[in-house]
Amino acid sequence: MDIDDDDIDGLRELINIGVGMAAGLLNDMTGYTIRLNVPLVRIIRLTDISPGKGIIGLDKLSTVSLQFKGALSGLTALVFPPESAAALVLLLSGEESSSRNEMDALRIETLKEVGNIIINAVMGSIANVLHKHLTYALPTYQEITIPALTHSGVAGTGAEWVVLANTHFLIENTSIEGNIMLVLEVGSLDMLIDSIRKMDA
Repeated sequence: MDIDDDDIDGLRELINIGVGMAAGLLNDMTGYTIRLNVPLVRIIRLTDISPGKGIIGLDKLSTVSLQFKGALSGLTALVFPPESAAALVLLLSGEESSSRNEMDALRIETLKEVGNIIINAVMGSIANVLHKHLTYALPTYQEITIPALTHSGVAGTGAEWVVLANTHFLIENTSIEGNIMLVLEVGSLDMLIDSIRKMDA
């Protein structure tokens, strides 16, 4: 399938609907005014994220991911550089722990909660367009490289495409960047783009 700029715009709009819903939930949960937006979406072949290709880098990142299956199959993840993850946790928790173990536990639980809200909102937006039910695994926190993440689990068995959505968090006048990733198995991207085109027709 040939994918054009209109397809990318439709996909970005779909993801923005999901992150908008997630922002509302996070506002209610934290009491902060949290704004989320997705200014840039790229579609990349999985082979272009192989170690050594250098598109995203080989540093370990803080990730919350879950696998999904149904009309679409693959893995979706919320990904932060370590410094962004630490800043997000500090803003949302308002705590600076004196213990490394306590901080690690706090970071993991906070990021899992934020990741679960954002990922489920985005996947819910996608499922609504497909008019199909998707089944999700429980979210998992990992400090892992992007090549290792995209080739892990069910996504590694037949994955073909990665949708990479740069995500801006604006919290209390502090800007934090992360990425939402969709690792899609063979045929899933075609089905998603086809559904977006039908929605726009």
